[in-house]
Amino acid sequence: MLKSLGAAILGLALAQPMAQAQEIKVGFIASLSGSQATLGRDLLDGFQLGVESVGGKLGGLPTEVLVRDDQGKPDAGAQAAQKLVERDRVSIVTGINLSNVLLAAVPRVLDADGIYLSINAGPSELAGKGCNSHFFSVAHQNDTVPETMGIHLNDLGIKNLYVMAPNFAAGKDMIAGLKRTFKGNIVAEIYTQFGQLDYSAELAKLRSVETDALFVFYPGGMGVNFFKQLDQAGLKGKIPVYTVFSTDQDTLPGIGDAALGLESTAYWSENLDNPLNKQFVQDFEKTYKRIPSPRAAMGYDGARLIDAALKQNGGQFKSADEFAKALHSVDFKSIRGNFKFDSNNFPIQDYYLLKVEKDDQGRLVNKVIKTIATDYADSYVGQCKLSKAKS
Repeated sequence: MLKSLGAAILGLALAQPMAQAQEIKVGFIASLSGSQATLGRDLLDGFQLGVESVGGKLGGLPTEVLVRDDQGKPDAGAQAAQKLVERDRVSIVTGINLSNVLLAAVPRVLDADGIYLSINAGPSELAGKGCNSHFFSVAHQNDTVPETMGIHLNDLGIKNLYVMAPNFAAGKDMIAGLKRTFKGNIVAEIYTQFGQLDYSAELAKLRSVETDALFVFYPGGMGVNFFKQLDQAGLKGKIPVYTVFSTDQDTLPGIGDAALGLESTAYWSENLDNPLNKQFVQDFEKTYKRIPSPRAAMGYDGARLIDAALKQNGGQFKSADEFAKALHSVDFKSIRGNFKFDSNNFPIQDYYLLKVEKDDQGRLVNKVIKTIATDYADSYVGQCKLSKAKS
């Protein structure tokens, strides 16, 4: 009896230091090479700053962030995700900026009973019928931003619209979202090769078509080249141009003054007027010597959301189910202001009209013009089985 009691006490004594020494491993996958590397770097820089903002310890736990480059390729992203959950035993994976890469990688995480927290890509496949209790998006569902642009174009009275996007998952979501709310006529729907950098043929075709306006989605290096070529072709001043996810701080320095006056819709801007956002922008500029982009902002928010959820669970990652419950219920203060998760684990948030202007230092920035929509939810939530379970 005494021997058994002594063994039990010894076991308890050994278990306590182990519990106190628990650490959290986060897998971070992004396009850190190739044409989308600027976007991937912004996500990583924002996430790392978010970790630093809570003392370098997510949830008060020793934190290890394992960074992997998906090279902008779905197969590389899938392999990285599988190694992170199987070999490195990470509990949470985040980061991926491209929707086609995310769709390839996320099943590897979910099949291993992990949590995936998206800080950028928000494909429709994971918002509706393919939703999952362990997949969360802290950023957006792809369609919602162009949906709010469609609302703006209706308000402007635009009747005929020419649309262009790269031929990949997010490009198709962007056009689908725009068409869902835009009440006018789509005169042409053009999908270009992903990663394409020469748009001379497409611009020649655009010049020959009568349209009230042009809507485009070209993130990263594609956007830098497209907008410069649009300006050089003399079309920018002749056709009103509207965009989403294409004129942010990861592309504006490359586009230059050709971006002046371009309007977009978004849920975050470097000029959003609230204390948390001002502090983030100040800290990011001080650390990285540049203005943050939405990718950096969502990386920052993502790290701080993980921190808040872990703290709500007593500084422990007990299970994916428990962590998912904490993500939904924690009182999280986002730098964008109004934010909460819908029943499909995608955001309900406000959207703004932005316009590229120069600040008092002569830098290109996205000025907030007005609010387009408040408490705006995505269009796929009703198809999600989680929504039915929670209704």
